[in-house]
Parts: sequence; structure tokens; C-alpha cells
Amino acid sequence: MKVVICGAGQVGYGIAERLSQENNDVSVIDTSAALIAHITETLDVRGYVGHGAHPDVLAKAGADQADMIIAVTLFDEVNIVACEVAHAIFNVPTKVARIRAQNYLAPEYSDLFSRENVPIDVTISPEIEVGRLVLRRISFPGATDVVRFAEDRIAMVAIECMEDCPVVDTPLQQLSELFPDLLATVTGIFRNGKLIVPHSSDQLQTGDLAYVVCDRDHTRRTLGLFGHEEQEARRIIIMGGGNIGYFVARMIEEQQPRMRVKLIENDRDRAVLLADKLSNTVVLNGSAMDQRILMQADVQEADLVVALTNNDQINILGSMMAKRLGAKSTLVLINEPAYQGFAGTAGVDAYINPRAVTISRVLQHVRKGRIRSVYAVQNGMAEVIEAEALETSPLVGKALRELELPDGIRIGALYRDRTFIRPDGTTRIKARDRVVLFAAADAVRHVEQLFRVSIQYF
Repeated sequence: MKVVICGAGQVGYGIAERLSQENNDVSVIDTSAALIAHITETLDVRGYVGHGAHPDVLAKAGADQADMIIAVTLFDEVNIVACEVAHAIFNVPTKVARIRAQNYLAPEYSDLFSRENVPIDVTISPEIEVGRLVLRRISFPGATDVVRFAEDRIAMVAIECMEDCPVVDTPLQQLSELFPDLLATVTGIFRNGKLIVPHSSDQLQTGDLAYVVCDRDHTRRTLGLFGHEEQEARRIIIMGGGNIGYFVARMIEEQQPRMRVKLIENDRDRAVLLADKLSNTVVLNGSAMDQRILMQADVQEADLVVALTNNDQINILGSMMAKRLGAKSTLVLINEPAYQGFAGTAGVDAYINPRAVTISRVLQHVRKGRIRSVYAVQNGMAEVIEAEALETSPLVGKALRELELPDGIRIGALYRDRTFIRPDGTTRIKARDRVVLFAAADAVRHVEQLFRVSIQYF
């Protein structure tokens, strides 16, 4: 696949890195010569210095032969125009744009981005995607990660196996026998820096991070089975009142009115605006690293501090100060990959990688076959994929024990007629089933083949 990426910042670099690793033909455009020099020196991609919305620059980057353009510059308007030019002049089939301003995405303008109006096939709002992830993490405090699939009926939960985890040293197959009515399947294990796609005879060990696919309504029970029975936070402090912080506070007001939320915003004008927009949230104007502001927010009584500013250092240091002053737990937004490696040793309880969220949304539209959703884990070591089985799929009709699935793939759940099905050896996949599976990075191409659209289908 030939892909043109506009924007060589953190998100653009991450997308280019992933696509180039999969032997795609990637061209990257950015106005910064330094960013282009860095990306071409470190990745197998072509770089072009210029404006991503200018036709001549797109032409040099090979837009006339591109299968997809991905516009992820820092400016919405540049991303929009780049897609319009790619459509009008170069007839690029698939156009993806990052849109940050929520005004463009308001429900009353839902038909704005369409072939008849502004021809963008996929809009990605990192703030909304990250905000939803934050809300899921707040709802399930024992989980390291939570993602939804299949019309929100299936969840993938990442769970750390602590020393008191009841299910360690037990074969996975035996777990299914011990808890036959629990709709959950362990599909992946991250252990000592390595990712494992387990077999039924494998066992979990203390320190493992288990990736479990389960029925949405069984999420809390699954966490409890792993020894995580943390109570949902009731007193929350949000550091940062940008798009993400505001979205999280507003959704908590709408969905969890019993939670008490206090929001700290450094910019006075922004703080005044938020105070007008939010009805039940206490908005404080000041620095998240100011001990007096934290004490004014009653940090010593906080169940959870969520650091969502645009500055990684402020997020990390502010959360460390909050913990020292008595906050029970912290959840931190970290953009820079170099900081994520030592977040745990710095006292950060959990962090969110916004770049990974955006890259996962892009991969969903890069994958071939009937792929409905993709979520990358452990910096791309594996993907959790939701795919639709067609009549021509080699998976359809056979019992799972009869299938010779490639190494690195484990099926976690089927979704049929709005019902969760936990797979076992006798399960047969039917056409139109949605299959949620865990796949190591080098097995993703096999997943695409298993769910490819054959010419016989038409």
C-alpha cells in the first residue's frame, strides 16, 4: 500500500514507523526540515519538506499513486485542505484527517465530512478518543487498559497479576473449567518485556500483564477474579482544562453525578470559561504543581488524580506531588515515549499514551479484509482486532479445534445476534459473526487473509 502522511510530529512519526515496518510504501510531508531529516534517517520512508496541503508538494510525494492520505499535522485546517486537494486533484481513495476542534464534530454538522461536502472518509479526534479511554479507566480502577468492541458489548481488559492474584500458576484451560459461567478468555500475556500469545495449557505468573477479552457485563467480575477489587473513585482531581480535561469533566457530570470533581487550570481565561460551562465541577485557577492549589483542591482526600495537561513534565511531577500530599492514586497522560518507560519508577500508578490511541484508529483503516476495529498494545507488539467473518472466510463452518490457526493468534470471543460467545474447541464460526482476537504483530497479515473478501463473495 502506498501512503502519504502529512505531519512528522509524534503521531505522524508513530504511524510512519508502524506502516514502514509492514513494508508499506510511505512518504511523509512536513514544513520542518529537522523533523523530515529525523524521520528519514531513522525509518525506511521518503521525506518531503513543504506544506502538506499544497498540490505541488503532494505531487512530489506521489499522491497521484497513493492508496491513502493521512493528515495529522497540528492544524485542523491544513489537514482538511490536504484531504480536499488529495481528493480533487489526485483522486486518493481513502482520506484520513485528525480533527482537534470539537466545533467541526458537533452533531448538527454530522454531514460536514462526506463525499458531497468535505471529502474526508475518516476523522480522528484524539481528544475524544483519549477522553473516552480516561473515563473507562476511571470506571474500572483495577484495569491497566480497557477497550470496547462489538457495539460496546465486548471489552478487552489489561490486568496486572499481583502477588496475591488468585489465578497464577493455574492452566488457562482449568480456569474455564473452574468458572464455566464467566464469559472471559485470556488472549495475551506481557511478561518480562516479551509478548506471549498463550495456549490453553499455559499459566499466568506473578508480574504478568494479562490481556483478557470478556463480556462487558463481566468486566468487574473478571477483575475480581484476578484479585483487583479496587473501589471506583468518588473524589477526583483533574489537572488541565484543555479539550481532554473538559470532556472528561463534562462526561462525569452527565454519567456519574455522584462523583465529586475538581479541575485545576493554569490559564485564567480558560478557567473562567470552564467554570461557566461546567455545573457541578469546582474549577480552580492555578498551576497543577503549586502545593497551595493542590491543598485547596483537598488533594489529601482525593481517590484519583488525573493529569491531562499538554506538558508531560507537569503531568508527571504534578501527580508525584499529589501522591506525596496524600492522593490515593494517579492516572497520567504521557506523550513522550521516553518518559513512559520510567513512569512506574517515578511513582505514576497508571498512564495513557495518546499516540497509541490515534495510531490504533488509523490501523483500523489500513488493515485489509473485514476489519472493524483495531487496538495496538505494547507499542505495536500486538493488536486486538475485531473482524467480521464472511461466507468465503476459511474460518467459517469448522470447529475451532479443527482450524490450523497460525502461531501468534488467539480468539477471545464471538459476537453473534447481539450475544457474547466464549469460544472453545467445539465452537464453529458462522458467516457474519464478529470475531475479537489477539494477534502478535507478525501474525496480523494472517488475520487479514483469514478475513479477506474473496471474489467469490460478490
